[in-house]
Amino acid sequence: MPPRLNLWPTCRALAFRTRPASQWSQTPCIAARAVRGFADTAANKNNNNTTSSQRPNHLNGDASTLPPFMVPPTRQPSTTPEEIEAAGFTSTENEKALSQLQLVTYGLNPFDPAVDGHKYGLPDLPLPSEMHMKHRYDPAIVQFTKLLMQDGKLSKAQRDMAIILNYLRSSPPPKINPARPLMPGSPPASHLPLDPVSYLTLAIDSVAPLIRIRAYKGLAGGGASLDVPMPLAARQRRRTAFQWVLDAVNKKKSKGSGRTMFPHRVAEEIVAVVEGRSSVWDKRHIVHKLGTSARANLNHSALRRRK
Repeated sequence: MPPRLNLWPTCRALAFRTRPASQWSQTPCIAARAVRGFADTAANKNNNNTTSSQRPNHLNGDASTLPPFMVPPTRQPSTTPEEIEAAGFTSTENEKALSQLQLVTYGLNPFDPAVDGHKYGLPDLPLPSEMHMKHRYDPAIVQFTKLLMQDGKLSKAQRDMAIILNYLRSSPPPKINPARPLMPGSPPASHLPLDPVSYLTLAIDSVAPLIRIRAYKGLAGGGASLDVPMPLAARQRRRTAFQWVLDAVNKKKSKGSGRTMFPHRVAEEIVAVVEGRSSVWDKRHIVHKLGTSARANLNHSALRRRK
């Protein structure tokens, strides 16, 4: 049986040397014994006073001997409400100043009387018509869009109207026909593409009839109808003219298929109306000619008896 190993003789041969304790490692212990807090008695405080003189200066509270990174920052005394009132400022003035600074961050003038007390200010009264959601578009454009609508698809009609206005805006200036002039006071032809809404409205108003022929059956005698010219309002005139334009577009031969073909054809017809090439001018001339010939019927005896 082999002998058992014994490590003790080996350990006696080793030489151990302890590290000398440094001064700073013993100092915190002295400070911990010297500075005992709030439970000390008067005798202990006297003992602390006697031992504090034996400690280094930086442990006695002398900040002049501390390293720069150990010096605590000086704290300014806080301003009390009494000092604020003594300086002439009140809490309400501070709140008003803060509210004015907040208005400046919103991009508003804090000294405007209309903005005082409101985040975005008060609107000017009376409100303009375009401020209303349902009246933000031009009345003529709204009417023409409703006439373009089929099967109640208003969004499709609005998209077609946008294509028509874009076509008029990007088209070259029209060539005005002196034989078929536009309405008096219209802008020059070179300015029309700059404002497609006025372009479309001017074309429809120029070709719109002033009257319509109303037939009274049996009043002319012998079962014949009596034709009487009747004046039209602005919306009625525009409605009649735009329907004539749509009829002329539907009668023309289609150039292809696609969701943009119909509005392009309508826009081309509008340009033809301004240039005097559209057949809508002939319809307007016929209606006015019939009205001129039938104006004597306004004083017909049968019509007076009917009233």
